[in-house]
Amino acid sequence: MSERSLQGQVALVTGSARRLGRVIALTLARAGANVVVNYHRSRAEALATAREIAALGVEVLAVRADVAKPAQVQAMFRAVERRFGRLDILVNNAGVFFRGKWDQLREKDWDRVLDINLKGTFFCAQAAARLMRRQKRGHIINISSLGGLQAWPSYAHYCASKAAAIMLTRCLAKALAPHIRVNSVAPGTIRFPGERRSRFPENVVRTTPLQKAGRPEDVAEMVLYLATYGDFITGQVLAVDGGKSIA
Repeated sequence: MSERSLQGQVALVTGSARRLGRVIALTLARAGANVVVNYHRSRAEALATAREIAALGVEVLAVRADVAKPAQVQAMFRAVERRFGRLDILVNNAGVFFRGKWDQLREKDWDRVLDINLKGTFFCAQAAARLMRRQKRGHIINISSLGGLQAWPSYAHYCASKAAAIMLTRCLAKALAPHIRVNSVAPGTIRFPGERRSRFPENVVRTTPLQKAGRPEDVAEMVLYLATYGDFITGQVLAVDGGKSIA
């Protein structure tokens, strides 16, 4: 399979100041894309990520926006249009994840998760599609979760938000065809460098068919595949989970 470059293309990755979003942004930049780094509170980390991207020889723009606020989303996409005049790839990565027993969840907990994980995904996709339709091409890639495919009782709010994001992916894939492809990548257990091994119960890794945790690069490489070779893929959920979804 020959290498495909993203040279000249523009990618926006939400929540890309650190962790998975940062790795995705750097991966797309290494493939030649100009990258928009979105952040909300992590300004120092976002600027550090932007410097790393700039060192790769591509253009970079760091934009602060809370994806749960449609007005800030619209302002972010206006900034992208002013700077680049186009958008080829949107990765909806921004998300929030925390434990909460069903009988202890508060309204503000529910709203926080749904606002970022679902509402933010929709309004970013809506704004991106308006730009992509002008050039009659584009990729929208929503980072969902294994939690959107399985039931985790202590994370009911999170699972509900990611399951909804998966259905949103399918709806948008039909609505935006044939020019814009919309897919989802669902990570399983991902371990970041320096992270405590105890963060994940040992049985979670042991019961994964590949018997290991994944790397953030595993998810980023799937995003890159969809952005480069995914011309005949839309409306799909691709689990990067070591086989956990079938265990």
